[in-house]
Amino acid sequence: MRRIAIAIMGTISGLVLLFSYHTSRNEGSVAVATSAPAVAGSSGSSGSSGSAGAAPAPQAAQGATAAGTYTGDSVMTRWGAVQVAITVADGKITAVQAVEYPQNNARDRQINAYALPVLAQEVTQAQSAQIDVVSGATVTSDGYIQSLQSALDQAHL
Repeated sequence: MRRIAIAIMGTISGLVLLFSYHTSRNEGSVAVATSAPAVAGSSGSSGSSGSAGAAPAPQAAQGATAAGTYTGDSVMTRWGAVQVAITVADGKITAVQAVEYPQNNARDRQINAYALPVLAQEVTQAQSAQIDVVSGATVTSDGYIQSLQSALDQAHL
């Protein structure tokens, strides 16, 4: 009798946990172009975590933002390295591209095919690293934001 009661309680607990789990529903798909033409000498990614991939364009004056492409640090996350490049014109972010991101398996590719365009759109709208993470891609989003902040620092934005 005791075993039956334990089995029933375990089943009920499992069902409650199963039905309370929330997944992303991919509502409101967003189609955004994330690739931008690279400025000569500014593309490429660094294989080591924490180092800048490309040198920023020369600054006209301290604190002024020169037009060009700035590549943020490569940030190592639980699922792989994430690195972001931004294109700046007239002191504004005109394009954002994920240079490096997790794509080791089909699930990584599926998640990032959805998350990266959403993140890029949020950056161009916010013009800063103050953006929300994408549900279901939290780890990649966090690495994206860290690399983005590094690129923004280089661009003095």
